[in-house]
Amino acid sequence: MDPVTMPPTVPSNPKPQQAGQGEARATVVAHAAPRMVTEGITVLYGKTVGVHDVSLTFRDKTVTALIGPSGCGKTTFLRALNRMHDLSRGVKVTGKAVLDGQDIYANGVDPVTIRRRIGMVFQKPTPFPTMSIYDNVVAGLKLVGIRDRALLDEVAERSLRQAALWEEVEDRLRAPASGISGGQQQRLSIARALAVEAEVLLMDEPTSSLDPQSTMRIEELIQELKNTVTIVIVTHNMQQAARVSDYTAFFYEGDLVEVSDTNTMFTNPKQRRTNDYITGRFG
Repeated sequence: MDPVTMPPTVPSNPKPQQAGQGEARATVVAHAAPRMVTEGITVLYGKTVGVHDVSLTFRDKTVTALIGPSGCGKTTFLRALNRMHDLSRGVKVTGKAVLDGQDIYANGVDPVTIRRRIGMVFQKPTPFPTMSIYDNVVAGLKLVGIRDRALLDEVAERSLRQAALWEEVEDRLRAPASGISGGQQQRLSIARALAVEAEVLLMDEPTSSLDPQSTMRIEELIQELKNTVTIVIVTHNMQQAARVSDYTAFFYEGDLVEVSDTNTMFTNPKQRRTNDYITGRFG
């Protein structure tokens, strides 16, 4: 199902939001070109179905939120978008995930190259604690053999600026990454993905372990980053989904139930299960 085919405007008689839910954002990129498309993605853990037959379109320079109760398949689907399941035994992925016209699961496609193009930020910050802030950022470039110091310096500064971290760490780039705050470590993880010029950024509950101030900074950063990259974020926080996303997809028991622009999703969902989840009848 293509999100752009859903009504991009708020209905004339929207359903009232639950108190404290947050204000849904209007979609501002209704005609953005597709950047990544999945067709019938199914993930099996042995004989157990993680997600079933999921087809979604992610538009260029937009934010798509994946919502739903715990265990509904959000993270399982997210990890299928950059072949992270290749690293786990007994997991099988079928279907297509097409990035700029290329099926990332096609024979001969290098998953390491795919993970450079489709970066991932995990629930907990994942800096390399014994490495410096600088070396954390350029680790991916060094891994592929880049040693030009001027180039590495340029990429490190650019990526840290993109991650809104440069001014906070520019005088201690050689200090261990373990010495900065949790929120800064999460932004460092984002900078590391940006350093290898990721085109799509996957974020798996990136603020769940952060304090409110750090959460706000990450949300602001998401809005800045979508000017250059396509973002897919898993979140349990309905207010966060409403604040940061252009599109929202609701998952339940491994199925994609509904997808639309975020304004429509939070004011006039088409499926009863979606409405029940958003209004807190279950979770």
